[in-house]
Amino acid sequence: MIGGLSMLRTHFSLSSQMAISQYLEFKRVQCKDCYRCLRECPVKAISFAEGHAQIIDDRCILCGHCMHVCPQNAKIVHGDLPKVQRMIAEGKKVIASVAPSFISSFGLNDFTPIKQLLKNLGFFDAEETARGAEWVTREYDKILKTGKMKNFITSCCPGANRLIQEYFPQALPYLAPVASPMLAHARLLHEEHPDAQIVFIGPCLAKKREATNSGEISAVLTFSELECENLTHAIKWGDVEVPFPQINSESDSFITSRAKGYPITSGVIGSFSTLPQGYLYMAVDGAKRCMEVLENIENYEGVFIEMNLCADGCINGPCTRLPQGGVTKAKIELASYVDNQQAKFPQAHQPETTTVSFEHQYPQIFNSSRKASPSEIEEVLRKMNKFTPEDELNCSACGYRTCRAKAWAVINGYADVEMCLPYMRKKAESLAVEIVHNSPEGIILVDGDLDIVDANATAMEMLGMSGNPNKFIHRPLNDYFSSLDFFLAYSQQKNLEVHRQFISGTHRYVDITICYLKDQQILFGQMKDVTDKVSYEKKLEHLRAETIETTDKVIMKQMRVAQEIASLLGETTAETKVALLNLKKMLQQEGGQREDK
Repeated sequence: MIGGLSMLRTHFSLSSQMAISQYLEFKRVQCKDCYRCLRECPVKAISFAEGHAQIIDDRCILCGHCMHVCPQNAKIVHGDLPKVQRMIAEGKKVIASVAPSFISSFGLNDFTPIKQLLKNLGFFDAEETARGAEWVTREYDKILKTGKMKNFITSCCPGANRLIQEYFPQALPYLAPVASPMLAHARLLHEEHPDAQIVFIGPCLAKKREATNSGEISAVLTFSELECENLTHAIKWGDVEVPFPQINSESDSFITSRAKGYPITSGVIGSFSTLPQGYLYMAVDGAKRCMEVLENIENYEGVFIEMNLCADGCINGPCTRLPQGGVTKAKIELASYVDNQQAKFPQAHQPETTTVSFEHQYPQIFNSSRKASPSEIEEVLRKMNKFTPEDELNCSACGYRTCRAKAWAVINGYADVEMCLPYMRKKAESLAVEIVHNSPEGIILVDGDLDIVDANATAMEMLGMSGNPNKFIHRPLNDYFSSLDFFLAYSQQKNLEVHRQFISGTHRYVDITICYLKDQQILFGQMKDVTDKVSYEKKLEHLRAETIETTDKVIMKQMRVAQEIASLLGETTAETKVALLNLKKMLQQEGGQREDK
């Protein structure tokens, strides 16, 4: 048995990367700046740090709505499965109290299969929570017949109870001082089994806190924590199929009252055999409708309000398993179950007697949030660039209904100024505009028709645009310089570098980096003025040419001088040669004459 239970698997586990919260957490890896859970949270019990959501425990009413709306499935519910396993392993008498919505969650038409399954897995026993619900209806009947309550709000839903205790204390006088069906059932079971450990199994997340605060419930398992298939024949819990024998349903059908219909809208009202006179009976479900009623409760008189925080009742709880066909199908299945039970065992129900007290008080609850003074609110609004009432757009993009509510959240540390989308957009646009329009380089945007879409002041100066900038928008780029390179960049969808583009209107030269923006299908041109560089290069080239010319002249002159010198030297050498030869000849003649003598 214990081995079977050990194979239970939970869809919810803790992560070391999460902020600590007692009942519900967010996966930090998946939670990314969408604020959708905050927008949908009826009591704004979610704070943001570094763009990631965190539950504010003392503000949360555990309606679980954030679980349904999270687009990233980033919500994690803390499970009590390990605790239940330990209790069974230690040999404790563990009794399950199973919410009536098991019918629609597990596709059953009888409690017998799930009762036997739980016994096979080590539970001492299992009963329907509807047994406690029957006593709750009886208590309501007694109070209603006194006629002492101006209005009457049912106390079956722990989420609705918390909503009243914390946010609508003006409605506390009208909240029935009666325990919920879960606690009523636990008291009955404790009367019969004083040493028992009660484990509630149902679709409700708020039951976890109610169980913790009451001290009467040892653990709470949600339907989502159980993996079940085809319970009418066998149950696959984890990887282990657990068959079960048939049980005499009649022996376990001590509850055939209509209290089994509590999980659906008007189920509480339908559980009365006869409705006490003097009240108008109505069912209110869904957090928004509940809050609307509670805000105006003082304006009502003689109204019985069956209040459920989940739209369509407990069958649509945050941890339920809806059948194919959704909530409507679930309603049909549960209503059919109640009718079939009464038709099958018309005489099986016998009123119980008990010494158990079902009274329960619901005191006002205070959270750690503080009110903010008008001056504090104004200071935060100024930080968000909201200086006049017209600046307060109240767009709710941040998750809060008004800009002032957002300012209150900032003061309490639940939100950052940067969570304001219009503020951040304006800031980003302002910064981008400042960067672009004050850039020392020219910025120009050109569309597929090669018309100018926009240009900053530097680009306009480079192109010779003067006057109203708007009159230059949609002008052909070719009016200012050749657009051939832009055409190539657009047609080939690639980036190009253009060097020394001449602009005839201003006699400037620019280097242009052309970028094709695929998503926008537009060309982004960044122009750098290189006129001075080109002028310098031209001067340098002119100087180089002059230098070469001068050098050529000097060389030519030198060659000419050399030639002239060479010519003169040639003539002189010849003359000298002649003179020397004559002198030699003369000397030779004189020497011959002396020898003759």
